[in-house]
Amino acid sequence: MRPIALGYLIVSAKNLEDWGAYGPGQLGLQRIDKSASTLAFRMDDRAQRLVVHEDGGSTISAYGWEMADAAALDAICAKIEACGRKVTRGSRALADERHVLDLVVTQDPSGGRLELFHGPAISQEEFTPGRNIAGFRTGALGLGHVVAYSADINPMIAYYRDVLGFGVSDFYDKPFTACFFHLNARHHSFALIQHDKDMVHHLMMEYFAFDDMGHGWDIAQAEKRVAVTMGRHAGDDVTSFYTWTPSGFMVESGWGGKCIDPETWKPGERNAGPSIWGHDRLWLSDEKRKEARDMVLRNGCNGLRRPVQVMAGNYELMPGVCPWWDGALRSGK
Repeated sequence: MRPIALGYLIVSAKNLEDWGAYGPGQLGLQRIDKSASTLAFRMDDRAQRLVVHEDGGSTISAYGWEMADAAALDAICAKIEACGRKVTRGSRALADERHVLDLVVTQDPSGGRLELFHGPAISQEEFTPGRNIAGFRTGALGLGHVVAYSADINPMIAYYRDVLGFGVSDFYDKPFTACFFHLNARHHSFALIQHDKDMVHHLMMEYFAFDDMGHGWDIAQAEKRVAVTMGRHAGDDVTSFYTWTPSGFMVESGWGGKCIDPETWKPGERNAGPSIWGHDRLWLSDEKRKEARDMVLRNGCNGLRRPVQVMAGNYELMPGVCPWWDGALRSGK
């Protein structure tokens, strides 16, 4: 028994005004004013996906992991308690605030707050994006994925894999140690990176339309928010870039993530590293940036290529225009 998706996130911030501009203007989220100290954002038919509290912090303060139903919630609570960790039933007021039927609260080994819930509220009003986008790829895949730094990664990997039941997607050790986990057909809904302290690394949101991601790239450059340049990941095949949020962690704006079968997927080491090409990580040390750059250059020398992942109706098939490639396909090479 495990969660089925990343359902919502609670964010701590020092300034709501910055988030009020960044969420709709950069990301395309629909802003919902809640109170003098809280903002909420929609990204699909859910009543809310992201809630920002002006509490002086700079992090994701709670992860909302969705369970299939009440029985699944009870089952995972028993499993968490059996490993010696405390689980507290959320109050009716907290459930209403989160727009869910029921939830429990617990912590992972690093002290991160986890809210396991079922029964998310569906809004009766149509989603209205903050900028002109076709929408986000969510649904059964959840709102996206989150990646966290961990000062002691092995107990964290064991907890998410063995207690919460997350499936391992892949892992690597260069240019840094990382492990990726799936819950559904999205390649990963959660990941951990070895670091010298526990903190949030990034949140990923995936766009339906490639050009909507590209328009966001233009905005990010104009507003000098770029944290990682445009590139394509070697794990989920997402093409993306990263921006700094007002809370200090990053948001990855992506497009074209591949689907996996979570029941049959076999984990393995990702020898190509984090990215096929691009993704100059401005937050890395000079030494690690060079190591990452050398890896993508080596990928190019090795001819690493992946098919573009598209949805039905979101592409046009063009005729082949490369005689060598057409010949290779015909000969079965």
